[in-house]
Amino acid sequence: MDSIEERVGNAIRHFWTVRDKQAQNQGTTTGQKDAGLRTAVTAGKHLDGFVELCRDILIDAGLPETNVFWQSRMELPGYFRAEKNWDLLAVVDGRLLAVIEFKGQVGPSFGNNFNNRTEEALGNATDLWAAYREGVFKPSARPWLGYVFILEDCDKSQSPVRVKKPHFSVFPEFHEASYSKRYEILLTKLLRERLYDGASLLLTSKKGGLNGEFSSPSEELGFKAFAAGLSAHAMAFAQTK
Repeated sequence: MDSIEERVGNAIRHFWTVRDKQAQNQGTTTGQKDAGLRTAVTAGKHLDGFVELCRDILIDAGLPETNVFWQSRMELPGYFRAEKNWDLLAVVDGRLLAVIEFKGQVGPSFGNNFNNRTEEALGNATDLWAAYREGVFKPSARPWLGYVFILEDCDKSQSPVRVKKPHFSVFPEFHEASYSKRYEILLTKLLRERLYDGASLLLTSKKGGLNGEFSSPSEELGFKAFAAGLSAHAMAFAQTK
């Protein structure tokens, strides 16, 4: 496989290119557009570059391609709901090996979307681990759960955000933290609390992203660390086969 940095750059370029095409095409093909920038994401596919990259990491680690699901059969049972459709799964001989979710957010609205993404990330992990605890994935050992988030790097995502505290003080790390910083805090805490085994936060501006440019706020949240953890987990499993 090509270098991780090169593949991530290609996925970033795909992210922005597909968003632009969808935003331009939807109005001409349907006669009307979804409200705001939602137009660019309702058709999906803008995160396919990352899905394919993680698929290739699993295959390079020794898993047969037939055991990696990214286009169909991606439902898993939950504990608080019947099932959830994940973005990528690895299931080998009836054993759940890896589960990955991919999300992205582009401005201009970051406030409500941040809270929604936070609730999704927490709820999805809580539901999966409760189902695992109750034995729904037997005979699987603990699967590897990953989360990849792409955030637009722009003035609105980097500007300090005031907190509201009419009754109690918020944790100090949130004071004057931008939405970019809040996502960094969120993903770091998801890892430290072991709700996710791997998490990557990638920042990219539209102009730079079309050239494949991106950054991460920390090495811990970089894609190299994410890929290394996923590959190691898959290789360890493959070696036992």
